[in-house]
Amino acid sequence: METGEGADGPGGPGLGCASFNQDSTSLAVGTKTGYRLFSVTSVDKLDCIHESADTPDVYIVERLFSSSLVVVVSQALPRRMNVYHFKKGTEICNYSYSNSILAVRLNRQRLVVCLEESVYIHNIKDMKLLKTLLNTPSNPSGLCALSTNHANSYLAYPGSATIGEIIIYDANNLSTVTMIPAHDSPLAAITFNASGTKLASASERGTVIRVFTIPEGLRLFEFRRGMKRYVNISSLSFSPDAQFLCASSNTETVHIFKLEQHGPGGEEDSPTWSAYVGKMFSAASSYLPAQVSGMMCQDRAFATVRLQVAGQRNVCTLAMIQKLPRLLVASSDGQLFIYNVDPQDGGECALVKTHRLFGVEEEHETGEAEGAAPPPQPCQSYAAAATAAAAMPTTTTGPVSATLTGYSEDGGARKGEVIPEHEFAAGPVCLDDETEFPPINWCRDGSRGGKERRT
Repeated sequence: METGEGADGPGGPGLGCASFNQDSTSLAVGTKTGYRLFSVTSVDKLDCIHESADTPDVYIVERLFSSSLVVVVSQALPRRMNVYHFKKGTEICNYSYSNSILAVRLNRQRLVVCLEESVYIHNIKDMKLLKTLLNTPSNPSGLCALSTNHANSYLAYPGSATIGEIIIYDANNLSTVTMIPAHDSPLAAITFNASGTKLASASERGTVIRVFTIPEGLRLFEFRRGMKRYVNISSLSFSPDAQFLCASSNTETVHIFKLEQHGPGGEEDSPTWSAYVGKMFSAASSYLPAQVSGMMCQDRAFATVRLQVAGQRNVCTLAMIQKLPRLLVASSDGQLFIYNVDPQDGGECALVKTHRLFGVEEEHETGEAEGAAPPPQPCQSYAAAATAAAAMPTTTTGPVSATLTGYSEDGGARKGEVIPEHEFAAGPVCLDDETEFPPINWCRDGSRGGKERRT
């Protein structure tokens, strides 16, 4: 899921950020007045499940799946990360860092904080600082990705400030796995698929998107977004089954690519005219210069979306909503667009619903007649699979000791004040359901009502 900064929209406060949670069932947005959490499990209805006005100018807000844990960073205190239990209305803990926080990523095992030249890895169950990656290549946009599959917890971040190298780091075992030479120019976007077995990347040129195997780093696919102009790709996202990949940019077009493995002869299971032309191009490419043949071997978009406006930053995701594949696009002017995706034929996606993320609710329907759709039913695909996986027994830890054993390697991180009510909690605190989400222990620093230590 990608965090994107936005500008003020016409007649509204504008979005400071927008991010989908790890399974695309929830949307978090930050504004000048605070932040909101929405449920996006229905097309026709957008439920605001939580709203906070306690922290203004929020530019990072991340939710852990569908749990009560939410991470917030504001422009007023850009070096400070606050972790909240929003259903109880309480703060779990906070940490301050040596420089401004640029990105936060989390799964059920790890919480990663990205600064311009360092990365901090926390254990999400007790918020202990496990590892600090210092002197990383300059990363002014805070570009990083963490696999949502906590069984591997792979972390990806730029390995160079001048070319598109990607470092793959094992956040569970705290060791570097490999370096992928992905692009000739600096990176602009990276994302993992749900299982953490594939990684997609795009460079600042924005013309080519590549997909690699993880952890090996072998190139699987190469897609061409366009050749006429360079664009700023701001968001990449795999579908839950990793069969599709969507990419949004500062243009009016969102591209959806199909990750389709061809047979040994390069033919699809059911030959089409496009497959025939592709086969002819492949045969001809052996007689052409390498640069030209490489362009001919790149696949084009399987489906596209034409947004109503161009030049606005947005974040996109592919999700199963009410048993149908959908593309969701949250734009910086405070709107959420929901499109139908045809997984068989692709083509132009149909806009079926527009939701406003703040202000007066003015929704617009297109493409679906009223009463034509059946009553909303719970999605039983990826969401159900993720819930079933999370229901497996999880080893829990006891309360955090007063001395944080992993805190000696702080590298500039300072643990802040913990609310006295929870400072001496007797046991782990359940976010929603202990069998569904890992328990989170309250953080403690061993001092009653101590003041926050800032760097």
